[in-house]
Parts: sequence; C-alpha cells; structure tokens
Amino acid sequence: MKPIGTWRQHAAEQWPFAVVALCLWCAMLPLALGGRASAAPAPSVPAEWPREWHGQTLQPLSLSPVEQRFAARFPGRIARFALADGSELVLRDVQRPTRMLHPAADCWRGIGWKVQAARLARDEREPDALWRCFEAERGGERVRVCERIVDAEGHGFTDASAWFWAASLGRSHGPWQALTHVQGL
Repeated sequence: MKPIGTWRQHAAEQWPFAVVALCLWCAMLPLALGGRASAAPAPSVPAEWPREWHGQTLQPLSLSPVEQRFAARFPGRIARFALADGSELVLRDVQRPTRMLHPAADCWRGIGWKVQAARLARDEREPDALWRCFEAERGGERVRVCERIVDAEGHGFTDASAWFWAASLGRSHGPWQALTHVQGL
C-alpha cells in the first residue's frame, strides 16, 4: 500500500487528465443519450407555412443556391418570406436537436458581413418575447437582424447553444421554430 504522500503526489500529477476526461464525457453525453432524454416523440412538421406574421402577409421567396445546399442537409424545413414593410423573415422548423441550427451572426459573418452591436431586445408587437439582435454591414448596405427559437410549448430561446442543450437533455420539446427577421437600416 502506498503512503498518503505518494497518493497526493500521484493525484496532483494526474488531475489535468481527469479534468479532460470529465469534459469529454460531458460533451459526449447527448450522443450517448441518443435523443432518449425526451420521453415524448416530436410531433410532425405542419403541412404548410403560416400565411401571415404580425398582421403582414408572408410572400414566399426562393432560397439562394447556398441556402438550398444547406437546407438539403438540415433536419427540418427552411423558408424565406418577404413582408409588406420591406423586411424578410426566415423560418426554420426543426425536428430534433442539431448543431446545424446555429446563431444567425455566424451565417452573416460567413458570407462577408461585418456584425456588430449585438444585444437582446423586445419587440413591441410581442412584449413577452425576447430576441437576439445585431446589426450587419457589407458594401454600404446595413441591416438589423433579430432571431429567436420557440419550442412546441411556446418557450423562447435567444441563444442557439442554450436551445441545443435544453433540447438534447429533454428540457425543451419540439418541434421547434427558429425565426430570423431582417430589416434594412
């Protein structure tokens, strides 16, 4: 049997490996659960998209080639709409937790926009709904982008990572709808 001083020295040498192992275990937990954290299966996707949003008629727009490639692998549906006020709304129905539902700011940066002034905001049309908004600029064009994710029970998320973990661990139930509203500035 080793003396206590030897055990302490061994533990002091091995703690970084134990921390790394614990972090890896935590990161792999959703994969190990395999979606079993939620007892109820997600209901099916609605047959059609809504026809209006906040009293404005939604006019369907085609997806760009980049959006079409992304949508082909996305676990759900994606659609873009024009609104009468000149803004656009992107709707994504999501059937299961996925890292493919990531923050809009990442997409906008990825296609060359400068993203700034990120903050949480409330919409006067929905005072109880919190949105994550930012401003983006490219080639002299400026837009305000706001997004949120809503689960089947009406609970909202402004952070894709928080949504992913809540959904993966069964604390949020789908299907989920991600809304991204884009307005010119």
